[in-house]
Amino acid sequence: MKASRLAAAAAVAGSAVLVLSGPAFAHVSVSPEGTAAKGGYATVDFKVPNERDNASTTKLEVAFPTDHPLASVMPEPIPGWTAQVTKAKLAKPLTVHGQQISEAVSKVTWTASGKGIEPGYFQKFPLSVGPLPEDADELVFKAIQTYSNKEVVRWIEVQQDGQEEPENPAPVLQLSAASDDHHGGGAKGASDDSDADDSKTAHTGAEASGTDSDDGGTDTTARVLGVAGIVVGAAGVAYGVFAGRRRSDA
Repeated sequence: MKASRLAAAAAVAGSAVLVLSGPAFAHVSVSPEGTAAKGGYATVDFKVPNERDNASTTKLEVAFPTDHPLASVMPEPIPGWTAQVTKAKLAKPLTVHGQQISEAVSKVTWTASGKGIEPGYFQKFPLSVGPLPEDADELVFKAIQTYSNKEVVRWIEVQQDGQEEPENPAPVLQLSAASDDHHGGGAKGASDDSDADDSKTAHTGAEASGTDSDDGGTDTTARVLGVAGIVVGAAGVAYGVFAGRRRSDA
């Protein structure tokens, strides 16, 4: 009887690990393609999963930080979506490549012209951004996800030091140390003419296999925890069966 209880407890523990690892896949997140070096340019992807079984994601709005404004923001064309870049006047002009910039991007809005992100899929929304601030370690964006049933999810909660992750965390872009050329490893500079050809590559929901390397840190951790839970649960069941057989033989 005691062995059976231990087996059941182990199975429950394994299931709990799997449940806890699930939300890591559900957040709207942002990550660079390559690196996002301070003072340089980078291509970043906003990854948006569809969390509903009965509705599609049809709109994404991303608000840009006002404390570290970005002068150059260029969306990559995505089939089935239209992108609108909104700019706002700056309280204090920026100097970019020797020129005074009086406005910066305040928001980018993607709207589906087709089915959007259907249940069971995710979509990447790439942007070429820069120059990135030199006096910050991260940039916090606030995203609003709208579904076809008019439901709105606000990914705007900022993670506080020493506290648990909020229910709807805002996407955070981690910045790396400044590079010598100030363009960042593998990043697309705003002045690169070659970006025009690269930008034609669309990121579609067909990538929903879950093998996305850009969010490797979060997804890999979640998978490891999930596998660990399965192993623990299986071990508990095996132990319970083995103990039961020994008592029967006795």
